[in-house]
Amino acid sequence: MTSLVRHVTIDCADTYRLGTFWAQTLGGTLAEDDQDGDPEATVTAEGIALLFIEVPDAKAVKNRVHLDLQPQDRSRDEEVERLLLLGATLVADHRRPDGTGWATMADIEGNEFCVERSAEERARTTR
Repeated sequence: MTSLVRHVTIDCADTYRLGTFWAQTLGGTLAEDDQDGDPEATVTAEGIALLFIEVPDAKAVKNRVHLDLQPQDRSRDEEVERLLLLGATLVADHRRPDGTGWATMADIEGNEFCVERSAEERARTTR
């Protein structure tokens, strides 16, 4: 027997606010019974479920695990701009002039994640 990953759990200060950010980011939804002020919130999106758990500790160091996002219906750069409008910040820009590379960003509580090239962008550079 093996195990399945049921969801990725992220410690945070405000479960509903961070869950809402990630639901918008991933085009997913918060669980129907999640309310502002709840100690946990669940986001379900295509291919992933994220569980946000309220903890008293503030984020202190770089994440050891992070999400790598691949835009589905827009370019990497368009996705970076969309996420900035949602409240994310650009932490490090690893995008190269030839179109390769990625952008390291942080969500509204400072958790790092990366935005990679779309499948279409990848296909163009491998031709």
